[in-house]
Amino acid sequence: MGVDAKVTGDVSVAVIGCGMWGRNLVRTFAGLGHLGAVADADPVVAAATGEEHGVEARTVDEVVADDDIDAVVIATPARDHAELGLAALDHGKHIFVEKPLALTLLDAERVVARAEATDRVLMVGHLLQYHPAFLALRDLASRGELGALRYLYSNRLNLGRVRREENALWSFAPHDISMILALVGDEPVEVSAQGATFLSPGVPDVTTTHLRFAGGQQAHVFVSWLHPFKEQRLVVVGDRAMAVFDDTLGWEDKLRLYHHSVDLSGPVPTADRAEGITVPLARAEPLRLECEHFVECVRSRSRPRTDGSEGLRVLRVLARAEESLRGSPPSLPPSGVDGRDGIHPTAIIDEDVDIGPDTRVWHFSHLLSGTRIGAGCTIGQNVVVGPEVTVGDRCRVQNNVSLYQGVTLEEGVFCGPSAVFTNVHNPRADVSRKDELRPTLVRRGATIGANATIVCGHQIGAFAFVGAGAVVTADVAPHALVVGNPARPIGWMSHDGERLDSDLVCRRSGRRYEVVGGALRLVAEAIGSGGTGGVACS
Repeated sequence: MGVDAKVTGDVSVAVIGCGMWGRNLVRTFAGLGHLGAVADADPVVAAATGEEHGVEARTVDEVVADDDIDAVVIATPARDHAELGLAALDHGKHIFVEKPLALTLLDAERVVARAEATDRVLMVGHLLQYHPAFLALRDLASRGELGALRYLYSNRLNLGRVRREENALWSFAPHDISMILALVGDEPVEVSAQGATFLSPGVPDVTTTHLRFAGGQQAHVFVSWLHPFKEQRLVVVGDRAMAVFDDTLGWEDKLRLYHHSVDLSGPVPTADRAEGITVPLARAEPLRLECEHFVECVRSRSRPRTDGSEGLRVLRVLARAEESLRGSPPSLPPSGVDGRDGIHPTAIIDEDVDIGPDTRVWHFSHLLSGTRIGAGCTIGQNVVVGPEVTVGDRCRVQNNVSLYQGVTLEEGVFCGPSAVFTNVHNPRADVSRKDELRPTLVRRGATIGANATIVCGHQIGAFAFVGAGAVVTADVAPHALVVGNPARPIGWMSHDGERLDSDLVCRRSGRRYEVVGGALRLVAEAIGSGGTGGVACS
């Protein structure tokens, strides 16, 4: 038997799946002192793994039913991720799901909605978001060292690790898509992909995915398990500098910065190549950092860097790329209804509808007369807006949401899938009450969780957070976190969507708050943000 790795910390974690990657997770959580149990479809494998690390091998049912297990890590084949995640959440467990979160967008949305409804931590295993080199690259980009981002591309290539249950796109590309979306800070307006199949019918071995963003950035992701050598490289091109993250190199060369330039003054453009500059990195195992982050999120009940929403963003890109691979046209063509960019041809846009620049309207949605949609919004599939509804800039309205007359969304509002807004208190099919509409105002930055219901005549305060499945029957204060039926406040949320602990400090941004007279106030911006203290939250 190996070193006794029974739980010594305050969070007990069980790992389901002891295959090639699952063994790494078992080793890491054991080393951190948080491994409580292991499980695998093969009881012989589970028993050997448990014996090696000094913990008990259990069945999945035993793991999720054990009150002494706080969290479950799911490292099984991707086809089982959603089912196991839902089972663990239903038993009150926090979950860490290896990528991809699920193999269908619908299954992934169910898992995210269940995590919100049960108030459990959901983290997706996008490992490279925790790599010291990517963290340094993200910091360079956020500080403006690269300037405005122009083009990003990633190669993830190798010989082997051939799969049959998922193709090369789903197996290799999630990490790269996750990094690209994090750097750009938005989802693409257009996704197209091409691939080739040589080994197993219907399972592409090589794919190239192209992304185009509203801000003008473009990217591509090239993946293959039919390549003569291993390559794991992300290149980011900005208008001030270029950066290369090459994970196959040693720590001293993993991240390099290039201040190349191009002289356009002469008759022929001339490239001026500069020497690469090594970016110093804090050497640490990415998997250990990722597992530590999960444990800390469970301990503090805070939102992981790669949470369910981040996992959904990646899956939406994968799903659109898969559509393109199977011969469908790009999900959102450059020109849709009446030649307008970003409007899918199946969407219905009535007369007298104003749509701001860089706004996307997806499949089968209907915008009714008198509706005003701001700039940079996303209107998901099967959404109805109007008549005479106003949606502010940068709003995200997910699939199957209806915003009827009387509803107003200020800027930056997020409406989760299948959220419901009413506009009459006591509707009858045979009684017309169009003159009894009660207005609903959702203030800037607020979040409405999946399947929540907002009863009309109320106001959702700025940056408030309505949990999935909640039923709002009264006004919601700014920054309040409300859950249940009827919705009741259980805490406070920061501007960044992080649940605040008793110290009222946002773990993502460093902003510091205080509660005065039952209301949350911002008293200090993050260090280095240039903000001032004493700002009322509104």
